[in-house]
Amino acid sequence: MTIYDAPLVDSHFHLYTTDMPLAKSAWHHPDHDASIEQCLATFDAHGVSFGVVSAASLYGTYNDYVRKAIKANKRLRGTAMVDTAWDIYQLESLRADGFVGLRFLWRPLEAIPDLASEEYRRLLRRCADLGWHIHLTDRPNRIDATIRAIEAAGVRVVLDHIGLIDTEAGIDDPAFRAILDAIDRGRTWVKLSAGFRFKQPGLADRCASALVSAGGWERLVWASDWPFAGFEGTVTYADTISALKRWVPDSNMRHAIGGRTPLKLYFA
Repeated sequence: MTIYDAPLVDSHFHLYTTDMPLAKSAWHHPDHDASIEQCLATFDAHGVSFGVVSAASLYGTYNDYVRKAIKANKRLRGTAMVDTAWDIYQLESLRADGFVGLRFLWRPLEAIPDLASEEYRRLLRRCADLGWHIHLTDRPNRIDATIRAIEAAGVRVVLDHIGLIDTEAGIDDPAFRAILDAIDRGRTWVKLSAGFRFKQPGLADRCASALVSAGGWERLVWASDWPFAGFEGTVTYADTISALKRWVPDSNMRHAIGGRTPLKLYFA
């Protein structure tokens, strides 16, 4: 791989430092920084020009470090974890600083919030008014209903990590078919990222292939998931770019997934 083969946009990575306040529910306790300086140096070393910081669930609604980073670097955007009690003025301030969406990391939850409740109907309406998307991770048995509820509120959906339907049924799972249907409806995008998080051998590649066939030109974006929380030391940034080349052998489509589509989705 040469630097010129690299994707233009990394659509999902994290920033944090070890002195940031961890949430009580944090599933991982990083023992090293993933600083903005380290991140940009990694981008530059691999030919990546732009990035979208994913809100790290480890820190709950503490978005301060990400806010500082994206406010100071116009090549970055971000998603935030927010409290439903925050008003429109707080959300508008986040948008002015470079945030482009909210993250609902609901996969770990046994029960999820009611999107039909007043507080969530209000939050989703504000997302629609701000032009934001919902960055979603949910369990296979719920994901279809969750996507449809968000879409019905007029908000776009971006799904993590090839959909992360890591089940024995794999691409035949109704949840994965629901993701393909959502792509067809035109309001949902999926990140080709973090195949290393799948436990079923070979499933990430099969899911990626099905997604490329369904939405490769307009509904997929690439991401590294740097600094590979929980997999530090076993995954490199170059590995994630190599995975993109394996999943998307067509160079023109790869340039769309790594450049044109995420630029339009996050930076337009």
